[in-house]
Amino acid sequence: MSLKTVFAIGAVLVAGAAWAHDDVKDPQVKARMELMGQIKNNIGMLGGMAKGAVEYDAAKAEAAKAGLIANAKAIPAAFEANATDPKSEALPAIWENWDDFKTKAVAMETAVGSVDVSSLEGVQGGMRTIGGSCGGCHKVYRMDK
Repeated sequence: MSLKTVFAIGAVLVAGAAWAHDDVKDPQVKARMELMGQIKNNIGMLGGMAKGAVEYDAAKAEAAKAGLIANAKAIPAAFEANATDPKSEALPAIWENWDDFKTKAVAMETAVGSVDVSSLEGVQGGMRTIGGSCGGCHKVYRMDK
């Protein structure tokens, strides 16, 4: 896949995410939804490489990993305020179990940090670890779509 195609796909994803958040009234909810969108994009880059849909590139893999680590660190602050919006998929359980929620954010950071992105095989092997950390939080703290 050419770099031009990758950028075109990325632009469509970013535009789609921005459009999906247009109706969100609460700025705190919108900010945390955008953070989750960044996580999705970074995981999408690594997942695309793992599946062969995106050509493996060590620099891009490292950038996605670094982005995910930064995203994971930002999760507690993004969710600290118990802000609501009809478009939000965040469950009240987040604030009812705040310490566990923060622990899961740290677990994501640790999981991503453990992934070796210096090779395609490392990225492929790390996707289960990353997915497990995401699922561990989403199963408890996110509405089913």
